[in-house]
Amino acid sequence: MKRNILAKIAIALIAILLPAGAMASGHEEDGKKEGIDAQGIIFEHLGDGYGWEVPFNHHKRIPLPVIVWGSDGLHVFSSSRVTGHANGGVWRDGNAEFKIAGKDSPYKGKVVEIIDGKEVKPAIDISITKNVCGIFIAVLLVIWAIMSVARWHKTQGMKGPRKMTGAVEFVILFIYDGVIKPTLKDKAPKFAPYLLTVFFFILVMNLLGLIVIFPGGANLTGNIAVTLVLAILTFFITNIFATKHYWKEIFNPDVPWWLKYPLPIMPIIEIFGVFTKPAALTVRLFANMMGGHMIVIVLTLLIFIFAAMGPVVTGATAVVSVIFSVFMLCIDVLVSFIQAYVFTMLSTLFIALGQEEGHHEKHEDSAKHGEVQSAAPAAHN
Repeated sequence: MKRNILAKIAIALIAILLPAGAMASGHEEDGKKEGIDAQGIIFEHLGDGYGWEVPFNHHKRIPLPVIVWGSDGLHVFSSSRVTGHANGGVWRDGNAEFKIAGKDSPYKGKVVEIIDGKEVKPAIDISITKNVCGIFIAVLLVIWAIMSVARWHKTQGMKGPRKMTGAVEFVILFIYDGVIKPTLKDKAPKFAPYLLTVFFFILVMNLLGLIVIFPGGANLTGNIAVTLVLAILTFFITNIFATKHYWKEIFNPDVPWWLKYPLPIMPIIEIFGVFTKPAALTVRLFANMMGGHMIVIVLTLLIFIFAAMGPVVTGATAVVSVIFSVFMLCIDVLVSFIQAYVFTMLSTLFIALGQEEGHHEKHEDSAKHGEVQSAAPAAHN
């Protein structure tokens, strides 16, 4: 029975993908045969844009609002005005003209204003691009997921939730009890809200990036600007809430004096390490997620790249590419969780390093703790 099902799936894939490959091998326009632009499709998916691509039709987009400050003030209009073919993609808003810069422009892919025949970048561009819209969607999904757990326990008490709410609570407990609490110990409640938020935010962004159709498709964690902001947040929290011992170990570490004077070798290395930690967080998440997206896209595009070699080669390539693409997507689902886990774990470790206390502080804390314990029986008596 299982073999029959697999055979039917394979035949269906070949039947669907053979015509698609033949159509994608090229089309006639003005007597010239145009092939598929693989590089353009890859960079279009990995990059940002002023619209959301419609699946299987990259010539149509879901428009998003463009908000720019031009030479004569604020302009707000739909991105369909500058992505369409009407009027050459130029939109006149009052006395100002706007368009999306072409491939040869230094502002490639950005909305520019045309002044005296020249492309000028607007002073302010706060448009709702695909990545910005994707971040808003991820934020709403995280809030909805976490609030569902809060609402359940508010109404049901300590009764264990089920289905989606139970899964979210399981992940919360897994991260808190497995990563945050063992590392930060008594400081865990203070930093857990940030660390849990970062984990779910990265996880949701990773999973949304694997979905082809709206509201997915935005390569958020494959955008280095997004990962950089997350790493900077960890950097600020680590250093703003750090202890005196942490800063003492940076500027005056416990090493032989000749490593500090007259040349401050170790302090320079320690200061350099303060900034390499967020850099490592940024590049690790960005590179892993972008690489996974590129592999899946390239494997899928092989169907259309080999389409010119005939229907037999196209059919064989289509089946192999689909199998590997599905396999890579399954791997990416696992990687999405792993990368969110690793980012949260490293952020927890960096924050824990900033919370270390010297022997003097530990002695004071233990003395205070002993006084409280000795005062308790006395008060009872």
